[in-house]
Amino acid sequence: MFLEQVACDKSSLAYLFGCVGKGLAMAVDVHAGDEARFAAMAQARGVKIQYVVDTHIHADHVSGGRRLAALTGAKYALHESDHSLPFEFLPLADGQTLSLGNVSVKVLHTPGHTDDHICLLVTDHTRGDEPWFVLTGHSRCVGSIGRPDLHGRTHEMADRLYDSLVNRLLPLPDYLEILPGAQAGSACGGGISGKPCSTIGFEKRHNPTLSKSREQFIEEVSAVVLPPIDEIQSIIKINTSL
Repeated sequence: MFLEQVACDKSSLAYLFGCVGKGLAMAVDVHAGDEARFAAMAQARGVKIQYVVDTHIHADHVSGGRRLAALTGAKYALHESDHSLPFEFLPLADGQTLSLGNVSVKVLHTPGHTDDHICLLVTDHTRGDEPWFVLTGHSRCVGSIGRPDLHGRTHEMADRLYDSLVNRLLPLPDYLEILPGAQAGSACGGGISGKPCSTIGFEKRHNPTLSKSREQFIEEVSAVVLPPIDEIQSIIKINTSL
């Protein structure tokens, strides 16, 4: 298996990973303007990009996912709740598994940052049948969590984020690596660490937000004042239009 973590504009992180033996790869959360870069990375690895996935409809940057899929012949994928969008995509369901040769990717629906947010649980079967890492998008970052206020309904979304983090991600094995979609400087969360990876166990032990009761969590997360993304509506419009 190979894994590339790519630092992007606006302190976001994108990924290219897959199975060299079978020549198959997946790209995740690619920015507009980085499409040729990812195509070249795949070519250098000798792999075909089979899937291009956005963990959610982004509000902080224009996605390059659909363009990269068109450029490489890959399938562009989003969570199935985005079914009303005016373009075709591969709908992903909670619990669904995508195969990349010796690598498998399980979809976890983790709403809270957005309604459609997913995480991707990745297993390299050449090493074992237990998952190796989870791509957490903007739901959970190192030392912090994703903001729930992007589309209003802040308290409702904070409640859903609590369920996604505490009931879906925290029960995963402590050894599991967390690879987030944002790092320090991103407008998608407050207090995000500059370290671009962590583990479930370390975050359980040292991320104080994750030890709060539901009521405390909702109150604390909803009260955090984060910088506005000035162009949020125009970015969402681009990412959801033909």
